[in-house]
Amino acid sequence: MTWILTATSKRFDYADPKPAQIDILDIAQALSRECHYGGHARRFYSVAQHSVLASQIVPREHALEALLHDAHKAYCKDIPRPLKALLPDYRAVEARINGVIRARFGLPAKLSEPVATADLVLLATERRDLLPNDPTPWTVLDGIEPLARRVNTVHPERAQAMFIRRWVELGGAR
Repeated sequence: MTWILTATSKRFDYADPKPAQIDILDIAQALSRECHYGGHARRFYSVAQHSVLASQIVPREHALEALLHDAHKAYCKDIPRPLKALLPDYRAVEARINGVIRARFGLPAKLSEPVATADLVLLATERRDLLPNDPTPWTVLDGIEPLARRVNTVHPERAQAMFIRRWVELGGAR
């Protein structure tokens, strides 16, 4: 068996993912319950909340892509980058699923520069606000300034509602 049953009762097949298997409500629920940073933040911080924030700090024409930039994590989980680097087969599965999701929602095949930059700005902000203090420099953040505002984490149900509300604001359809 290579499929899972999703929250909306769809069968998502890892061996043969198709756009018809992808539902925004599944993405919203799964991302709202998926803890960013492998659970090592000082407070629960969902991938859904991160995605909503990303969609708010990019130009409007990139907001939908930013909201969905981590949508594959609804199916693949949020594996920390250092571990993912050790798992090339996993990265290939993740890339395939990401491609199916991008096709399903009409997003560009590759992550746009504004969304990639927003993700780094949020990484800098989340490091400051949510991760344990550590003076070790992160070279990926060289030249990246965190947001002036602080990240205040929300409960998973609220993150799910925020994600769906933002989806609707951006004109998304199931």
